[in-house]
Amino acid sequence: MQRFGTSILFAGFLASSMLLAQLPPAAPAAADVHEEGIPMPDGVRLAVNLLTSSGWRTRRSPVILEYLPYRKDDWSAESDIDLHSFWVRQGYVVARVDVRGTGRSQGHLPDREYSDQELQDGDAVIAWLAKQSWSNGSVGMMGISWGGFNSIQMAMRRPPALKALIAVCATDDLFKDDIHYIDGLMHADEFELAMDLQTMMTRAPRFPLDEASLHQRFDADPWFLLYLQHQRGGPFWDRASLRPDYSRIQIPVFVIGGFDDGYRDSIPRMLENLAGPRRGLIGPWNHSYPHEPDFGPAVEWRDITLRWWDHWLKGTENGVEKEPMLTAYLRHSYLPSLDIKEIPGEWRSFDSWPVNPTQQQLWFLNREHGLGLQPSVSSTDSLRYEPSSGIEAGFWWGELAVDQRPLDAMGLVYDSVPLENGLAILGEPIAHLLASSSAPVADWMVRLEDIAPTGEATLITGAGLSGAQRESMRDPTPLTPGQRYPLTVQLHFTSWVFPKGHRIRVAVSNALWPMIWPTPFAMTTDLAVGGDQGSTLTLPVLQSPGNDAHFNPPIPDPKLPGYGSEGETWPGGFTMTRNFDEATNQVKWSGSSKTTLPWGEEDSVEKIAYDVIDSDPAKSSMHGEASTTVKLKSGTITWSVVLDLKSDQQNFYYTFTRRLTKGKQLLRTKTWKQTIPRDLQ
Repeated sequence: MQRFGTSILFAGFLASSMLLAQLPPAAPAAADVHEEGIPMPDGVRLAVNLLTSSGWRTRRSPVILEYLPYRKDDWSAESDIDLHSFWVRQGYVVARVDVRGTGRSQGHLPDREYSDQELQDGDAVIAWLAKQSWSNGSVGMMGISWGGFNSIQMAMRRPPALKALIAVCATDDLFKDDIHYIDGLMHADEFELAMDLQTMMTRAPRFPLDEASLHQRFDADPWFLLYLQHQRGGPFWDRASLRPDYSRIQIPVFVIGGFDDGYRDSIPRMLENLAGPRRGLIGPWNHSYPHEPDFGPAVEWRDITLRWWDHWLKGTENGVEKEPMLTAYLRHSYLPSLDIKEIPGEWRSFDSWPVNPTQQQLWFLNREHGLGLQPSVSSTDSLRYEPSSGIEAGFWWGELAVDQRPLDAMGLVYDSVPLENGLAILGEPIAHLLASSSAPVADWMVRLEDIAPTGEATLITGAGLSGAQRESMRDPTPLTPGQRYPLTVQLHFTSWVFPKGHRIRVAVSNALWPMIWPTPFAMTTDLAVGGDQGSTLTLPVLQSPGNDAHFNPPIPDPKLPGYGSEGETWPGGFTMTRNFDEATNQVKWSGSSKTTLPWGEEDSVEKIAYDVIDSDPAKSSMHGEASTTVKLKSGTITWSVVLDLKSDQQNFYYTFTRRLTKGKQLLRTKTWKQTIPRDLQ
């Protein structure tokens, strides 16, 4: 049994414990895999791997669907079988389907993620699975990231056979929360390279290079180009977003995520706004399943979801609908590091969300950079825009972060006095700023930090807001230089326990590069503090300890002969270089991976360089390169992409090239170039 110490907050606030079961002596057996083709109304067939156990055709089982473009026969083959074998051993059939035009499925690559075609096909897939002789007619849908996104979106369509879903690390708001516009602000990272690379590759394991196969994928327009043409919220993003109307989902929903994942905000929103049965689980993790996170504690979660599936897909009366609505990991204070293996904290469960009682505690940003429960006299703080500041916060609102003090030195910070008592928060802190800018376009970034007695600054959470989007992400309007505006910045969902003697810090800046593309104008911003109308922070202070929660340790995954993977991928390591003479700045990142498969090997390499000039932030750029080399007995095939994205005050300049080589012979290349007006980004 592992404990994280006694509580400093509540009498009887028990420390976390994890129920340790006896580990089996060896990894369990993997599911059997059977490939079939699911016919679509237009004649296209989608490839499905049916993961099963012996005798599956002689019984009627519920079906769990995962529906992805992530190439079930190479890119995700091993992880699919590892993950889903758990439910197969419990009497389920798992269907792993490649989206149309990806992996081994037929058809043209869709024009975007979560396209109308993908969702229409999803209706046909669910209906087909429900009608098979080995199916009991009940389908559940699940997945992480993309598979979680489209599980939510398919539930919005209400196909009759879809009875419940589990969405891991997914969101209900595609513009504000997805990877393309973080907090509604433009973002570009390796996803744009990796996603394009994987979707343009033809079907494994033969990788046909005929004209028809290449035309359907290699020649399809890049998705990132389409996203750059939609720089504000609205119908393009709302089409597949649940947030505008939660009544569209009526089936039971289980949402899972991590406080170090960029998609965590959907958990409290969906728990609060859905009307049907719902449940949430959030740990300290990054963008990963709870049994295999990059940093722990790792827990077995599939045994909990088995009760969920059994009740909603089999009709088993096991009381799952009466269990706590939210189980959350209260993170305890720790010093910042990229090498933490296990986050300290404790598991708590709550019967409802929002947790009642939670006190909304108001803190005032005060003169002389103080943070207090009472306002000081009114004052104004000025900040010169530093476009190159931000790398200490990472590449998105997730992952572990380094000490924030170098970034804090380039912004405005407001510190409390050392706390006389511990303070626990669970929820979404809100910063209310009263601010002005000398430029018509400005962003405000707010971070919440824990300051240790020794000075280290640990990032807890944060968020950004475009001043142009102060009233609406759908209809942004420029700022009037010099005019003060009230700005509401809702920080991302978090938990934290501040110990006695630590300080609370609010840090404010106008850049978070390279997470957010720099706004184009050199400027100065002002922030009103103190007084009745000054800037404030509201903290969701937890008043109730909730109940103790327990998890089993992860069950070992099956061992699959012929499969293996290794390498360092996102976010991995990065370097930053500042040229003080020329005021130029560059961040470089690179990663590589090797996947071994029974029929060959795939080696992938990626690298990105971001550049910004502090004196002229309009001239910012990103250069990315990525390639995957497939090694077969018949030779090697290399698929590669190069992205160049640049900006000035008026436009973005996009150049993207795909290349295909066999051995040393160039077989195909295609380039897209476009100038795209900046839309207050």
